[in-house]
Amino acid sequence: MVLCCDRFFVWVALVILLSSSCQQESGKVINEVYEGPLIAIDSVYTEMSDEGKIVVKLRAPKQLDLANGDTEWPDGLYLEYLNMEGEITSTFVADYVYKDSKENVYRGEGNVVVQNRSNGDELNTEELFWDPVDETFYTDRFVTIKSDDEVHTGEGLKANQDFSSYQILKPSGTINIVDQ
Repeated sequence: MVLCCDRFFVWVALVILLSSSCQQESGKVINEVYEGPLIAIDSVYTEMSDEGKIVVKLRAPKQLDLANGDTEWPDGLYLEYLNMEGEITSTFVADYVYKDSKENVYRGEGNVVVQNRSNGDELNTEELFWDPVDETFYTDRFVTIKSDDEVHTGEGLKANQDFSSYQILKPSGTINIVDQ
């Protein structure tokens, strides 16, 4: 009789052990975390305003809003900056853009081009940051600026948002000096 009870307890212990391990396995499926975008939007058009005037127009084929609050434009982004009269002062184009929501800074990558519409100056680089609060562009990467008949190159750049004023941090190349 004692032997029979021992076998019974062994069987009960095995059933409990097996059922608890099955429950733990099913818990793994429930605890998976989704890391993709919360919202995916196609054909994006957004206007940003200041004092009731549109100052930035954003266009993109796709926008992804992520769980951490960041935003991604995986297929590129086109921005137009406008003055208070509604005239386009400059444009920004990039193959890929990521906005860090905590820092409120946009990072453009790939073929990045900024153009001043009034004087035609054009910046080309592989990576460029835009700070909408300070209304500035900056990078530590190689840059090329086409201005009139001149081409300026170097590493690093600081520029205002309408690209009417800029500074190449480490200029390189040939500079033409005209005698007067």
